[in-house]
Amino acid sequence: MTGRKAGVRAASGVTHRRHSTARDGYSGPMTQTSPAPLGAPADPAPSALRAIVTGASSGIGAATVRALRRDGWDVVAAARRVDRLEALAAETGATALALDVTDQASVDAFTAEVTAGGPVHALVNNAGGAFGADPVGHSVTEDWQRMYDVNVLGSMRMTRALLPALRDGGQGSVLFLTSTAALAAYEGGAGYCGVKAAQESMARSLRLEEAGNNIRVIEVSPGMVRTEEFSLNRLGGDQGAADKVYEGVEHPLTAEDVADAVAFTLNAPHHMNIDQLVLRPLAQAANHKVLRSTS
Repeated sequence: MTGRKAGVRAASGVTHRRHSTARDGYSGPMTQTSPAPLGAPADPAPSALRAIVTGASSGIGAATVRALRRDGWDVVAAARRVDRLEALAAETGATALALDVTDQASVDAFTAEVTAGGPVHALVNNAGGAFGADPVGHSVTEDWQRMYDVNVLGSMRMTRALLPALRDGGQGSVLFLTSTAALAAYEGGAGYCGVKAAQESMARSLRLEEAGNNIRVIEVSPGMVRTEEFSLNRLGGDQGAADKVYEGVEHPLTAEDVADAVAFTLNAPHHMNIDQLVLRPLAQAANHKVLRSTS
């Protein structure tokens, strides 16, 4: 899709303007890559690589689009909220395409559009979320179903659809944004811990299955991250309750922190597979142990 000046048709049938910088008139700092060791095959320059980021309209997804564009990647930013995608595309030079990972028809149309535009080298399965924080005895079935559909089945739909293109690209990477919730349970977290553990299992199985196809499978597992929407969505729009999640924590992780970690794993030499990268704020020693100031 690089170089197209006409409107880009989104998977939803909406026509979007392709916002391009002079490839690279994006003003963010460019990451310098180290030369390959003597005798080692050189990886393609980052500017030759193309990544898809789902859930790109806000939070970690939008920050990841910015980070990868700064590093020279050609990025397709995908999400349902087209107005936000358009603003992000205008800012970064990414391509904006509408996508609903819970809708197979949307995934199919998106895949056809993207693969017609060139090779695909990385898929960042970021679309997801948590809904509800009830104990199992009071859990809401619809919340669990919604979490499973977007986090687990959404990642499966996108990975299944794009694996052929990732294989054909010569070197592919599939990255799953999971969570430290996959690593340890906590009260009120059974639904979210369960879906993130399922994503983790999917990543581990996929790594074994695609080992012979030059495809890396990466898992980035953040702990407490303060974004504009995560806790608000989880707690039914209760801003006061959402604020209490981070109360007294001086430095929770930010979306940009996680995006930098994603970019680090994707920018590593392709022979290096960072299986799992766990990151937490210093104040969070474990899911259930968070240091909070009382002043």
